[in-house]
Amino acid sequence: MYVRENKGLSQKEVISAIGMGATQYSRIENGKTDPSVNTLIKIAKALGVSMAELFTDKDVLNDTTLMERVALIDSLTKDEQKTIFSIMDAFLSKRKLKSTLKNVLQDIE
Repeated sequence: MYVRENKGLSQKEVISAIGMGATQYSRIENGKTDPSVNTLIKIAKALGVSMAELFTDKDVLNDTTLMERVALIDSLTKDEQKTIFSIMDAFLSKRKLKSTLKNVLQDIE
């Protein structure tokens, strides 16, 4: 949201550019769901920023080492980027699954 608002764009403009539903995009902005790396790429392109710039909100990320690493992804070949994104998506999916299972187990108890 921070980057989008600084660019003077509405959610509707970004949603239109990336072809995503309003509800899903709102959930991403509000931190209620984690987007895939490919979705992050689309959002970054729609906002006219690098992926690293998506994480410049001081409340979200202050780790410059991580930001520098994300910025360096742009210098990799497409195949190398695809590999990195696949690995990242796998870890994010694993985290989501663990969280979901934890919530289900809590509901059962």
